[in-house]
Amino acid sequence: MFSGLRKVAVLAALSLVLTVVSSLPELGSGSGAAYAQTAGRVVVEGNQRVDDDTIRAYLSVQSGQRYSAVDIDESLKALFATGLFADVQIERRGNTLVVIVEENPILNRVVFEGNDRLKDDALAAIVQSKPRGVFTRAKVQTDTQRVLEMYRRSGRFDASVTPKVIDLAQNRVDLVFEINESAKTSISRVSFIGNRAFSDGKLREVVDTSQKNFLSFLSGNDIYDPDKLNADQERLRNYYYRKGYADFRIISAVADLDRERNRFFVTFTVDEGERYKFGEIEIDSAVVGLEGDALRKVLLTKTGKTYNAELIEKSLEEITLETARMGFPFIQVRPRGDRDYEQQIIHLTYVIDEGPRVYVERINIRGNTRTRDYVIRREFELAEGDAYNSVLVDRAERRLKRLGFFKTVRISREPGSSPDRVILNVLVEDQPTGELSFGAGISTGDGLVGDVSLTEKNFMGRGYFVKASISAGSDKQNYDFAFTDPYFLGRRMSAGFDVYSRYKEYDDYDTERIGGGLRFGLPIRENVGLVLRYGIEESTSTLTGNAANVTPGTLADIAAGSLLTSSVGYTLTYNTVDSQILPRDGEFARISQDFAGVGGDVNYIRTIGDARIYRQLNADWDLVGSVSVKAGNIEGLGEGVRSSDAFFKGGESIRGFKSYGPRDLGSGGAIGGNNFWTASAEVNFPFWGLPESFGLRGAVFADAGSLFGAEDRKAGIIAANFQDEASIRSSVGASVLWQSPFGPLRADIAQVMTGENYDEEQFFRFGGGAKF
Repeated sequence: MFSGLRKVAVLAALSLVLTVVSSLPELGSGSGAAYAQTAGRVVVEGNQRVDDDTIRAYLSVQSGQRYSAVDIDESLKALFATGLFADVQIERRGNTLVVIVEENPILNRVVFEGNDRLKDDALAAIVQSKPRGVFTRAKVQTDTQRVLEMYRRSGRFDASVTPKVIDLAQNRVDLVFEINESAKTSISRVSFIGNRAFSDGKLREVVDTSQKNFLSFLSGNDIYDPDKLNADQERLRNYYYRKGYADFRIISAVADLDRERNRFFVTFTVDEGERYKFGEIEIDSAVVGLEGDALRKVLLTKTGKTYNAELIEKSLEEITLETARMGFPFIQVRPRGDRDYEQQIIHLTYVIDEGPRVYVERINIRGNTRTRDYVIRREFELAEGDAYNSVLVDRAERRLKRLGFFKTVRISREPGSSPDRVILNVLVEDQPTGELSFGAGISTGDGLVGDVSLTEKNFMGRGYFVKASISAGSDKQNYDFAFTDPYFLGRRMSAGFDVYSRYKEYDDYDTERIGGGLRFGLPIRENVGLVLRYGIEESTSTLTGNAANVTPGTLADIAAGSLLTSSVGYTLTYNTVDSQILPRDGEFARISQDFAGVGGDVNYIRTIGDARIYRQLNADWDLVGSVSVKAGNIEGLGEGVRSSDAFFKGGESIRGFKSYGPRDLGSGGAIGGNNFWTASAEVNFPFWGLPESFGLRGAVFADAGSLFGAEDRKAGIIAANFQDEASIRSSVGASVLWQSPFGPLRADIAQVMTGENYDEEQFFRFGGGAKF
């Protein structure tokens, strides 16, 4: 019994102890029941520049208030976050709360040492540490990384930056960034793994990342840039998708840095997949009243043609525009592909559905400091109040990027004032669009040639194109000025004018032409354009050399004098060539006509046609073949054709000839022909065993053609002294092509196969130009 009573007493005592303990305030922190004390006073110590009240304002504790450990912790965080203090402590002295601070120093100077490639102003603009600002070690660490990143962007990945702090009086410091710039880290090699359809050389032309060669110091394009590498992956995808490889994918894109040699090795590993062609092309419309067959006329994809993702995308745009014109603004178009792996074809269906009825409430233009808003807005096929269509928005973004006015273009959308409204935000960043170019070159046709040109693609921020140029050679001087408005009268048509002065020395006479003209450009369809023009020119011819002593009525005398020519004309062009520098695939066709006689002293009609085809004959060997034909005719209307208006041909059309065609044997000068035709076949190839980065290729060619028809210029000429044969001139030969930093250069060696004894032959021809 007593034992039981003792147990009860012990339990009662324990219960009493627990009750007393639980009633005491907690000594910890971080809970809602934290122990709190009252701050009688808040005292600040250690501060020199920042006054007491400013420091107290950041505290969660004020005089006369109760506080806990949580309040102390929050006050410490707030004071450190100001960046004003290197150290902060808060302690209690009796009833007083003491805040002890150690202020960060003030920056007296920020100095860069050892930098040569990047100037002080450029580095000072990117660092956050500024004179008279507060010094913090966290900011210095960030600035060090910013400087390193800037050097890496300039191609110096082995650069090092060491910050040093020099203490001064009155809690001030000098900050010195000691820089070791190191040598430029170039890209030693750009390689491709897994490519079968296209050679490494061709794919290197697709990507912007370039490997080092012996002339890289002129172009500076061998610098590694991670952003460029990412963009190159998209370029490769687009290229393969355009060439029929719908299953193409990039497995990896790696840049390995060899620190010992300070070189990058860039490797793209790809999986090309198979090449497809378009199979059946269908349009499946679920929109009532909209028949798919009515839209076939706008499709750019054709059965049997090589698969091309770009044509699909453009077809989507054309369908969207056409349906809007037909009264169906709210539609969605998406392509659906059905692969036939066995036949390597893709059956394509354009699926048209009703889209949500959403309208564009507003288009906000932001970031443009130079380009006018309307220049950006006119690239949109839609405006405020129109039906929203994502296809047209994507098309506008691509157009803005193609302008070349902006570093970056990004279009985003956000909800409008109601569920059926959307706001488009266009964020752009302007970039320089002017270019001052100097040129120099030499050719066997014109001798030494130099030129200077000033070009502005976005004149006054209005999108105008302006170009002024001067060129001079051993026997010519040209002055040109051109102005173009690409959106004349707010419509997608270009308009412009040209003025020029041209002087040229021929065999028997010199000519000076001063004139100008107006032109209008009209896009007809994809890859098809039309240019209409009017020109007026005054030409003056002066006799020289053997022709200076001819008797009146001879051919040379007829060429002399001053005449006014007023003409209208047009040029129709079709162009699908993949590159203007080294084309490997595509077709080009052009026809132009000029009618002189709209006033003035001269009457004629001149017609010129030109057609070229390029094909890659062998992808493994990178053999490229081309065939071209060209022909022209000029007919006087009620009068003869002057020599200065006739066609003159030489090595630019049939290699191996300096000059061929009708000739006045009395003076020895060419008099030009009214008709010509030329044809050429060529195969170009890389020099195997030579690094492709050198940009050297070889070619073999065969040329043929003729220039004839000067009967209307026989007046007063002794027949024996006049030669005009329509015989075929032909040649074969070889060439060396160099894609140099100065521009394309070419040297031709040709052997004449057939010609006339009065033609001037030319065994070697060299031509090229420079821009730097």
